[in-house]
Amino acid sequence: MAEVSSFKEHIEGDKPVVVDFFAEWCGPCKMMPPILKQVKEKLGDKATVLKLDIDRNPAYAQKYNVQSVPTLIIFQKGEIIWRKSGVTQAQEILHHVQDIIK
Repeated sequence: MAEVSSFKEHIEGDKPVVVDFFAEWCGPCKMMPPILKQVKEKLGDKATVLKLDIDRNPAYAQKYNVQSVPTLIIFQKGEIIWRKSGVTQAQEILHHVQDIIK
């Protein structure tokens, strides 16, 4: 998982980026790491997976209007391609990323 300092650089790249906006106090957020690990294993270098703590990075949560956690957003070239709030299964995330990388 990448550092926040390179967040902007990652989301503006050609490669799709799956960002998990989460909080340490969020119970459902604790279900996401194994799901995201599965997504990363399936996609390999075709996409980047990042986690962003909204309490440590409130400006990004505000900028992308993250109202609840977990919220997943897929970026490519700085644009939001897809977003969903709540625990999301790996297959759904993979489906959306694979549509982008075709």
